[in-house]
Parts: sequence; structure tokens; C-alpha cells
Amino acid sequence: MKRVGVQIPQFFIIFFLILMMFLAFRLEIPLNWIISDALVRLVMNGVLVLSLVPMLRAGIGINFGLPVGVIAGLLGLCMSVNMSIKGLLGLSAGILFSIPFAVALGYGYAGILNRVKGKEEITATFVGFSFIPLMNFFWSTAPFTNPAMLWPIGGKGMRPVIGLKSYFAKALNQLWMVEIAGVRVPIGLLLFFGMLCLLLFLFFRTNFGRALKAVGENEQFAGLAGINISRVRAWAVILSTVIGAIGICVYAQSYGFIELYDAPLMMAFPAASAILVGGSMGRHTHIIHVVIGTFLFQTTYLISGPIANELMIPEVAEIFRLMITNAIILYALLYEGGKSHAAV
Repeated sequence: MKRVGVQIPQFFIIFFLILMMFLAFRLEIPLNWIISDALVRLVMNGVLVLSLVPMLRAGIGINFGLPVGVIAGLLGLCMSVNMSIKGLLGLSAGILFSIPFAVALGYGYAGILNRVKGKEEITATFVGFSFIPLMNFFWSTAPFTNPAMLWPIGGKGMRPVIGLKSYFAKALNQLWMVEIAGVRVPIGLLLFFGMLCLLLFLFFRTNFGRALKAVGENEQFAGLAGINISRVRAWAVILSTVIGAIGICVYAQSYGFIELYDAPLMMAFPAASAILVGGSMGRHTHIIHVVIGTFLFQTTYLISGPIANELMIPEVAEIFRLMITNAIILYALLYEGGKSHAAV
């Protein structure tokens, strides 16, 4: 079995994170606050990162069309808020409402990707980018009636940002919250993430999950074994879209707001960076890569802000974050491309 070692992005992020933790300690920035927020961000962003796994395992590539799943989740959340459902019930309703949208959108998205085999990642990027403007038109004419969601003048069109404080903001975060040595541990939130990881792990142990992995490993051999390649790829895309929809529901309740219009446009790139930091190597992607990568990437993202405020202008932190995000994706694409040429 081929072993995958620690790659350059992981070394770089781990070194930078250790340096940031040391600086935070020297600058007397409370580490318990950093750890508490890092645990929340692990799940807040981790479900979105988890949504990339099915398509990677099927050999389709990184799901840069993640905004398609995000839109499905936003539709479900808006339906829940429009019905004024509150608390965990409201969040659960938002997730349940989003799943049919995710299945329908994922089906159409899969049909597009099945027609462009070998160019899935670039096609997925443009699918996500083109779908957002289409949905912007929908948000401006959406038939929702809750005044909290609409522009106060005219009473039509969705607001760009919808507050969830009166509905289900942090409902999952605060479920079974405990404090250990000054660190707030969101037990309910972590258990929810663990449950999703376990379900996906068990899925890959089913016959269909094995077929999906077989398609990713060797598509020609899988076809000769009687596996319907297009069907398996389509279900991988649909599953990624459904998990992405659930991910934005978790993200929004943690953040406390629903952000519409152009907000989902770039959400695929931090998720892609996180899973690559975790050690993902395309088809050889595992759930542990999601957990490690999300924790490293988001903790680095979190801690750089207060340190930059202490040592330099705050804008530098955001510039550095963008450099890390795009450099990791570029490195991974170059690395995969180098392996492909070497194999020829």
C-alpha cells in the first residue's frame, strides 16, 4: 500500500501555527479563547470540507462547484426562517428542507460533469461562478414573506444578510457546552460532526461505497467489472452536494447569519485548501485529512488576526490568508500534474 507522507503545505502550516501560538503566548493573547474558537471553527467549516470527499474518492476532483450545495442549504435555511421555526428544531428543519434542493441541483450538476470527463475541476468552478448570478436574480424576487428577511422599504427582495439571533443562531454550538480548564468545548457540535464523519466512513464500507472507490482508482477496470460509471459518478456529486448543503446550515448557525447573493462565491477555495493541508492526494483522500486539514487551516486563520492587530496593520493578516489559500491549491495542482507527467 502506498504511504502518503507529510507534504510541504502541511510542514508550512504546522510551522506557522506553532510560531503563531508562541507569539500569542508572548503577547498575552488568551490561548483558552483561541482553543475554544478553534473547536467551533473545526465543525463550522469541517462539514463543508467533508463534502469534498465523495467526489475526490470517485476521481472527479476537488468540488470547486461547492456553491451549488451551499445554495441548496441557503434555500432550506430561508424556508425555516420564513416559517419562524426556532432553536434546534429550526436548524433541523433547515437541513431537512435543503436536502431535496441539494439532490435536485446535484443531479443537474452531475449531468454537466459527466459530459466533461477530464475537465471536471475547471468546469465545476465555472458552474459555481455562473450559478451565483442566477440565484442573485432569485433572491431579489423570492416569494418569502417574513419581514425579517425582506428589505424594509418596499417589502420585496431578500436582504443580503439575515440575522438568526431570534431563530437558531448557535443552537448547535451551545448544545451540551462544557468548560474545561477555561476552554469551552461544544460537545453537541463535535458529536454532530463526528456522526457525519462516521456515516460517511460507513458509506464507504457499503457495496456502493466500494464501487465509488473502484471508479476513482481505475475507471476502466470498474467498467469491465460491470459498474455503471456515470451512475456512480453522479451519486458522488449528489452526495457531495447534500453534505455541502448541510455544511452551510451548520456554518450559518455558528456564524449567526445567513449571507445571500455573492457571499457563497468563494467558499470552495478555503475548503479545498483545508483538505489539501490535511494531506489529501486526490483519490487517496480520507476523513482524517478533513479533520487535520480543517483544524490546521482554520486555527491558523483564526490566530493570525489578533497577532496582526498587535504587531502590524490588520490588513496584512487577510493578505497572508489569501496567499496561503491560493498557494496551497496551486501547489497541489502542480504536484498532481507532476505525478501525471511522470507516469506517462
